[in-house]
Amino acid sequence: MPTIELLGKQIEVDSDGNLKNLNDWNEEIAGEISRLEGIEQLTDRHWIVINFMRKEFMEKGDGPTIRRITKESGVDTKELYALFPKGPAKKAARIAGIPKPKGCI
Repeated sequence: MPTIELLGKQIEVDSDGNLKNLNDWNEEIAGEISRLEGIEQLTDRHWIVINFMRKEFMEKGDGPTIRRITKESGVDTKELYALFPKGPAKKAARIAGIPKPKGCI
């Protein structure tokens, strides 16, 4: 299993680069992953999406699609792509510490 070093610790990731163990995630880890993804600072709007992704995953066992994120989180499509450029659902899931949503290619 591949690993990445975050905050001086080796953390297992899956083949998509998402955390393998959900318990490895915390807000500091999210900040480090976001920087790796090219997002220098997580704003309150990022956290709305990240927390929505985590809540959906915990309740349903899969991350939400872009459509569900934009319909239910209060963040519209244009803003979602601005917050998480180039694949917002995949990038938001990685930062949220959950697996890539099944609906993502």
